[in-house]
This record gives sequence, structure tokens and C-alpha cells, in this order.
Amino acid sequence: MTIRGLALTFIMFVASGVPFAADAERPTTSPPSGPAATQEAPTRRPDVIYVPTPQEVVEAMLQVANVTKDDIVYDLGCGDGRIPVTAAKKYGARGVGIDIDPQRIKEATENLKNSGVGDRVKFLNQDLFTTDISEATVVTLYLLPSLNLKLLPKLNKELKPGTRIVSHAFDMGDAKATETLNVNGRTVYFWTTPIK
Repeated sequence: MTIRGLALTFIMFVASGVPFAADAERPTTSPPSGPAATQEAPTRRPDVIYVPTPQEVVEAMLQVANVTKDDIVYDLGCGDGRIPVTAAKKYGARGVGIDIDPQRIKEATENLKNSGVGDRVKFLNQDLFTTDISEATVVTLYLLPSLNLKLLPKLNKELKPGTRIVSHAFDMGDAKATETLNVNGRTVYFWTTPIK
């Protein structure tokens, strides 16, 4: 199934009103504490079904953004945390992963424990539309086109000019990407703020 097919299936699934299977798996115990994770009760159901970005695409996203040790990489909808962890391990960058799903934050935190970069990465169980992202120098996305468009005003308002934005698979409508890559059949889009 293509990415667009997955997106359409997801939209039809959400419209059906069927509860997410992940809702049943959410822990009822108190969330982990510590510097690597900030857990909060989810404010709403996730906007997308979690599909991990392949590692080769993660690498291409970080390369096209020219990530360095001086960067702060924010991954909006971080899933298992592979993008911020890779940015810290490979480039020495600091990373922040944001996800509304406590299960994803739990997985990301577990992955971080085994990564050796726990001092450079943190995960926040928060809503990416309301979390302050102003310190980011690079933002990574793997969201639906409609969510990218909904996020666009926030990116332009909160981020400094020249902040690099990279999206796996989905563009931002009429906002033409500065660069587009094909990574073994998967598309990566790159912009810098302000995005027009």
C-alpha cells in the first residue's frame, strides 16, 4: 500500500469513530519520571497512526538539514525517538522528541536508555500543536499533508528565520520545498523558515 493509501485508510478509520487499539494499551500506572521524559496525560487522540521512518530516511533527513553539534533537533510526532537519538549519536546535536501518545514516549525513553546519548535528548508527552518549539534549529516531521499545513503558521511564528524543516513523505501544499530527495522510493522535503 502506498503512503497516500495509508493516509486515506487512516482518515477513513478516524471518521468511522472506532477507538484506536493503542487506547487500550495505555498504561494506567504512574508515568516514568526523570530528565529523559516528561509525561503528561494525553489531551486528545493522536492525529496519525504511528509508522516508523526507515533509518535510511532518517539519515537522509538529517543530512539534507546539515545537522551539526550546534543544532537542536525537534521531532514533532517522534514515535520511538529514532530521529533525535540519531541526531545526537551521529552529529552530536541535542534532540527533543514530542509525541501525544504515552506509549510512543515510553518506547522512545527505552530506546534512549540504550543509546548512550541520554544527556543530549529528551522526550515530551505533549501536543505538538501547543508545545513551544522556538529553540529548535531543525524540525523533522512525518505527518499527513493536512497536519503539515495546520502546523505551518506555528512553524513560521515560533521558529527563527533560517530554521530548517524536513518532512518525510508529505509536503506543505503550495509551499514549495527548497529541496526534494528520493530515498529508495520515499520522498523527503526540505524548507527553511519562513516557509511561503
